[in-house]
Amino acid sequence: MHTLAQLKSGELSQIRRLQLTENLTEFPVEIFNLADTLEILDLSNNQLSSLPSDFGRLYRLKILFLTNNHFSQIPQVIADCIHLNTISFKANRISSIAEAVFPVATRWLILTDNQINKLPDCIGELAGLQKLMLAGNKLTELPATLAQCSRLQLLRISANQLTCLPDWLLQMPELAWLAFAGNPFSDSPNSTTSSAQKVSLSDIQLHEQLGEGASGVIYRAKWIKQPLPLQDAEQPIAVKLFKGHVTSDGYPADELQASLIAGSHPNLVQITGHIAEENQLALIMSLIPSTFYNLGLPPSLETCTRDTFAKGLQLTLANIGAIALSIADTMIHLHKKGLCHGDLYAHNILIDQDASVLLGDFGAATHFLSLPDEQIAAIQAFEVRAYGHLLDDLLRLCSDKTKDPHLFRQLSELKNSCSQVDITATPTFTEIIQQLRSFN
Repeated sequence: MHTLAQLKSGELSQIRRLQLTENLTEFPVEIFNLADTLEILDLSNNQLSSLPSDFGRLYRLKILFLTNNHFSQIPQVIADCIHLNTISFKANRISSIAEAVFPVATRWLILTDNQINKLPDCIGELAGLQKLMLAGNKLTELPATLAQCSRLQLLRISANQLTCLPDWLLQMPELAWLAFAGNPFSDSPNSTTSSAQKVSLSDIQLHEQLGEGASGVIYRAKWIKQPLPLQDAEQPIAVKLFKGHVTSDGYPADELQASLIAGSHPNLVQITGHIAEENQLALIMSLIPSTFYNLGLPPSLETCTRDTFAKGLQLTLANIGAIALSIADTMIHLHKKGLCHGDLYAHNILIDQDASVLLGDFGAATHFLSLPDEQIAAIQAFEVRAYGHLLDDLLRLCSDKTKDPHLFRQLSELKNSCSQVDITATPTFTEIIQQLRSFN
């Protein structure tokens, strides 16, 4: 984090990245003094509502974050920054978007949590668009021109007012991660069959924070009242307290419902209870053993849609095969429940030294059983495509591929069959499991 005083004094000369949060109401003109080096500009969490007409002077700018400001429209001047590829106007007051407003280099566009009721047709001109975040708006339809964005891989359209999934969307050649819960066409049934009973926040005592994600904060906790039947009052639990009215993936209530519908599986964290009070939603779950760790890390600004990994992380072929088999089996379970995960990534997978697996984070999950069979098949195929990308990532971490080159080649061929453009030719998860079990 930088300060306005540093900027005005010239102390920040030659920097590539600038981050200012000082309740700014006007764009600091001193930023133009950094034009020869500035590539990343983060003016999130201010009170800005406009940009200067000569904003294009920042000719090296690649990444622009204007999250949580007061913009009612996207300034036309950002199109003058020809290298600008990552743009965030999350949590502003935008209701409409003009044509020809986005730089042609745009590949990651974040418009979450606004009041947008229509996207411009010009969005189809963004040939390099890979990641489009639209959750929490008022969209009633998607422009057909979006079909021209053939490189689109991740799309978040949850928490809108869409009346259908257009068929052209389900034919996009690279789409792998799709979230669409919280729309009129996407039902969210009550999880009446879940064994996780409703409890009160006053029934538990929160301890230290264990983690935090886009949708909530996870705490270690314990029961302070009589626990649910068959539960041990002394057994440690974890509680995820949901935050905010909408996340990058959609409504917290939809994540809670999906987590309950997912039910019990050896590769899912066991949900034992939930809280649905007026001002607080929460999930109560078994405490994950400390032997588990994140398989991957979230995508970076550079990788956009693909995960990153801890430096030095390596996996054996045996590890990769075990993880692949466990995840495929888990996906079969979820699809039988009528759920697509929507965010099948290594960073949402926990593993231990024995390659035991826990798949988590249902923030992008969607119940799909109300859709036509053809659309269900396409959505499941998108999940297979995401699985193929996961396999690709894991094979890149392989430490002993020369030990069994035949097995490595088999896994590589499976990865390729999952990731192909024609989703009608991708294998099902049942077929994937059959192939994995047939490998040497």
